Amino acid sequence: MIERYSLKEMATLWSLESKFAAWLEVEIAACEAHAKMGKIPKRALATIKKKAAFNVQRIDEIEKEVRHDVIAFLTSVAENVGPDSRFIHMGLTSSDVVDTALCAQMKRAGVLILEKLDALMKSLKRSAYQYKKTPCMGRTHGVHAEPTTFGLKIALWHAEMARNRQRLVRAIEGIAVGKISGAVGTHAHASPKIEAYVCKKMGIIPAPISTQIIQRDRHAEYMAALAITAATIEKIALEVRHLQRSEVLEAEEPFAAGQKGSSAMPHKRNPVNSEQMCGLARVVRGNLQAAMEDVALWHERDISHSSVERIIVPDTTILLHYMLEKTRRIVAGLHVYPQRMLRNINATYGLFYSQKVLLALIEAGMVREEAYKVVQDLAMICWREEVQFKDMVMSHAEVRRRLSKRKIEELFSLNYYLKNIDEIFKRVFSRA
Repeated sequence: MIERYSLKEMATLWSLESKFAAWLEVEIAACEAHAKMGKIPKRALATIKKKAAFNVQRIDEIEKEVRHDVIAFLTSVAENVGPDSRFIHMGLTSSDVVDTALCAQMKRAGVLILEKLDALMKSLKRSAYQYKKTPCMGRTHGVHAEPTTFGLKIALWHAEMARNRQRLVRAIEGIAVGKISGAVGTHAHASPKIEAYVCKKMGIIPAPISTQIIQRDRHAEYMAALAITAATIEKIALEVRHLQRSEVLEAEEPFAAGQKGSSAMPHKRNPVNSEQMCGLARVVRGNLQAAMEDVALWHERDISHSSVERIIVPDTTILLHYMLEKTRRIVAGLHVYPQRMLRNINATYGLFYSQKVLLALIEAGMVREEAYKVVQDLAMICWREEVQFKDMVMSHAEVRRRLSKRKIEELFSLNYYLKNIDEIFKRVFSRA
């Protein structure tokens, strides 16, 4: 199975050693299938399985001459196996090996990514519950809207990551296919039974139909799932960046002992990790565009996709794997300032209660348009003169004619906005 070549670090999976090991795995599995069908002598199969090996440096030397990576690989293996190497690659074309191995590697990379995503989701859930009832100002267009809780912000990220997980699982299932069907996918020189055997050994399933290659819509779907996940990471990081601004300062990413923020200004604590996540998300999205361009190829195959994938698949899986771990550390070590959140809530003179006042006036019999104008006029005075909205409401004759002092006092309650938090958490985390 390809899994044994995947060590803990994602980069190891995409080393040349791992790539050629996966190729060899496909070739040996094909030889086993041929032997079961009586097309390769058992003695020859035993020799192949015992002696089959490759040398990365030797492959590079051969490729400089033959200008074909698979031929160079096969030549290196043949040098180790000897005469029985004539049975290796029998009835196969290069893409049978390359595409089947690549998809097996992409499946394993996806599993490693899911492990990191699960760890991030655990951290998000822990933080969401920790700050479940911690009030903070909700903002739309960057402007104070109505209160929410910091836990709700994080629960939202968790819910989105849960959807990303579903997308990744589907994408991994979609990419976990192989093909041993020959030059144009007709199985002319390799029976479908060989394909079935090889794919089972590689931990994937046969593509129902292929040309010389596995169709690249599968790869594009996989890359899209990675890109959307990266977009969510950017969403989290962008929020942290905003909250860390000096004028807001409701939360900060971790700042290690001895860390420096600026070569010129010793006081700086910059959200550099979050900024890095935003930047890397752009790279992942850009790689998705390249994957989309790979879907349409000439006839049964051209080679324009190959050079692209050698860059974007390893780079993107390695990047996202790193980004998920880095984001987990940001979330787990986040500095949160509840008192600053309350201070910011109160910074806009209680104007966020405007909708409650509006609805109370409507319930008291005022026409909506009239009530809206009264409340908006009062709100604009508060903005302009920096006075408390509650005081303006209390002193307005038309409002007092319809609403008692006690009723107005009841309207200005922060807890009102938090009354359904438990229900929202139940919906988010029971589904997750």
